[in-house]
Amino acid sequence: MRILITAGPTREYLDDVRYISNASSGRMGYALAQAALDAGHEVILVSGPVSLEPPPGATVCRVETTEQMRAACLKWFPQCDGVIAAAAVCDYKPRERIAGKISKTGGPISIEMIETDDVLAELGNSKGRRWVVGFALEAANPRENALQKLRAKNCDLVVLNGPEAIGSEENCVELIDSSGHPLARWEGSKRSIARRLIEWIDGHFTPQVNSGR
Repeated sequence: MRILITAGPTREYLDDVRYISNASSGRMGYALAQAALDAGHEVILVSGPVSLEPPPGATVCRVETTEQMRAACLKWFPQCDGVIAAAAVCDYKPRERIAGKISKTGGPISIEMIETDDVLAELGNSKGRRWVVGFALEAANPRENALQKLRAKNCDLVVLNGPEAIGSEENCVELIDSSGHPLARWEGSKRSIARRLIEWIDGHFTPQVNSGR
């Protein structure tokens, strides 16, 4: 199969030097890319800014903002059999990016924020016969919120993990389908979890894109 994988954070700029982002290291997405390659799949890796070296053999598309990630995913998804969306995409961005650098004023400032485009939902709504696996990082009511995310974004599966996964070498995840019940629970290094997820995908999903692409 040809698999689209997203990894790492995105950034949304307040001005030309400052941005909002998160502490995602990209390790989960990069581990998934390596595991998919090891299993004989083609990999399109759409990566936000991280300090990791991509696995040899992957087609890498480096992005920075959520809009850039969206554009790259919409370009590559029609040529893939499915997507694993492991990126930690910014949910909000400033309504207006200030040119130059915001100067100190000696007092508080207010910055109006708006929602970014929902990349995963857009992929889910345009998937056709392709499969979509999302990641849900939840702290409160984790399974309930993960199930809501799965349904709202038209995913086939969602991988539920917690805030402790951000920036860590280890992870603990549950694989959840539309019933809301966990199909599997894996704990350990992100590499070992990546291998198990790819093995699960291999056993349950089939290629959906013409092999002559």
